[in-house]
Formats: sequence, structure tokens, C-alpha cells
Amino acid sequence: MRTRVFQSGNSQAVRIPKELQFERSDIEYEIERQRDALIIRPVDASLMDVLERFAAFSKDYMVEGRPDQGI
Repeated sequence: MRTRVFQSGNSQAVRIPKELQFERSDIEYEIERQRDALIIRPVDASLMDVLERFAAFSKDYMVEGRPDQGI
């Protein structure tokens, strides 16, 4: 499969064909050059990322516990 590189502001961008699109667009990806190839992969969440997400919850979040699950 072939694609094109194009300018996007001061950066180069690569058009990713629909057949190769990533499942998620709400996470970060890292890109690495290996000789003449570019490797794109999802960034694993670090412990700091997880702790930052927990810190975003208010102090009274779920103070009353979880609702009955009916099990």
C-alpha cells in the first residue's frame, strides 16, 4: 500500500489509509525512526499518567460507594 507525505504547518505528515487506521484516536502515539522506516505505536500509560487521572477526581467522588449492581 502506498501513501503520500505532505506539509502540515511546519511538520511533515503522513496520510494513513483507512485500511490501516488506528482503532483509537484519544490516546498518544510515539513515533520512532529505524533506518528508513517510521514505527508508530501507542504509548503505554505510565504510573504517573494513572496517578494524574486519579488526582482529577473530586474528594467526594463515590463517597457513598457504588450503587447496587443487582447481582
